[in-house]
Amino acid sequence: MTKGTALDLVGTLFRLGLAGVWLVSGWVKASDPNQTYIAVHAYDVLPSGVVSVVAGAMPFLELALGVLLLVGLGTRITAALSCLVLLAFVAAVAQSWARGLSIDCGCFGGGGQVAKGDTRYPQEIARDIGFLVLAVWLLVRPRTRLAVDAVVGRRGGV
Repeated sequence: MTKGTALDLVGTLFRLGLAGVWLVSGWVKASDPNQTYIAVHAYDVLPSGVVSVVAGAMPFLELALGVLLLVGLGTRITAALSCLVLLAFVAAVAQSWARGLSIDCGCFGGGGQVAKGDTRYPQEIARDIGFLVLAVWLLVRPRTRLAVDAVVGRRGGV
């Protein structure tokens, strides 16, 4: 196996892994929009009218990122958007922690107020940074196997 082939395989695993994260997260949020609203509202950073818009759009943004990564279409752009969303998630959790809020992030369902001491801010930030590493890899090296990008690139003479 050549170095390029091995890197393509690593990228494919990262792409599919991050796709799975977005698809599960988006599906869970889309399945329970009221709980998603509660989770977004608990961060206490957005005006109430904006909370509804963000809570309504977030599941579908995550599902779209997941589908695009799953099929490998626009991988670099999708990875860049994933980086932005993940950085926003890390910032949201970090500001909650810094402000002394006691909330569950709602990243994979649930969310909202929790008892003092039941927060998991360090774990949530570490997990999202791990996902961010996958997205950065794909941003820097979007070439992967089993991707529509490869077919489109070949057809376009690349």
